[in-house]
Amino acid sequence: MVAALPAAAHDLRVFASVAGDTVTVESTFSSGRVPTEGEVRVLDAGNVLLMTLDIGAEGMTRFDLPDGAADSGLMIEVDVSEGHSDYWMLTPDDIAYGQTHSQTKDETN
Repeated sequence: MVAALPAAAHDLRVFASVAGDTVTVESTFSSGRVPTEGEVRVLDAGNVLLMTLDIGAEGMTRFDLPDGAADSGLMIEVDVSEGHSDYWMLTPDDIAYGQTHSQTKDETN
């Protein structure tokens, strides 16, 4: 049990969301610390690599929603220099919600 505690303190957490046609990926460690180096890989439903991006300032990466992603979804993998990795799946429903919710919000402003 004691050996597991340090490992758990460094678990990488990944969250991705869609607003309109923009995908935002946020990466943090379970301790709240933000990774400073690493990469974000975006794959389509067929596990084909679409793009590789730097993790970005404060663990946040943004990119345009790739063509066809709304129909099939995306797998977003994050690897950081500290040797940790995690992933987030954006389903077609997640993407549709983010696009619709963003449009509704924009129309009320």
